[in-house]
Amino acid sequence: MKKDAVPHEVFQSFLLWMIAIGAGIFEMTVAVIDYISTHAGSEIGGILIHIATRSMLFAALVYIMFRMLRGKNWARIALALLLGGIGLLSLTIDPIQWLMSGNSLWEAFAHADNISILFASSRVLHIIAVISALVFMFKPAANRYFKAGL
Repeated sequence: MKKDAVPHEVFQSFLLWMIAIGAGIFEMTVAVIDYISTHAGSEIGGILIHIATRSMLFAALVYIMFRMLRGKNWARIALALLLGGIGLLSLTIDPIQWLMSGNSLWEAFAHADNISILFASSRVLHIIAVISALVFMFKPAANRYFKAGL
């Protein structure tokens, strides 16, 4: 396999990781808007630090995604562990705990406002993108590409 020829599966994984990052940025923005609107701008310094920290993290992850696209197996492993493992856990732990506490999805839908609908919709897209990116990243053609890149 030519080094320059990125398999369809790897490119699809890359696009799905970008969608996941985009969803993460959107969710952060929605959460910040919601927080500011309900707290009248208090603790703006903490919010700015949070935004800066997450922005640096997103930038580092995008760098790793581009390395993965170029066939670097270390980047594929890093994405699998960081976004596919820790990231997916962070996306799902709160909803799982919330459901295990006896809360009802039907109640949540009945009392949902625009912010929570936007956030939840993005979160579902985010989770689907992460799982799909993982699947594409480890398909046989992708495995051959990363093996050739060693």
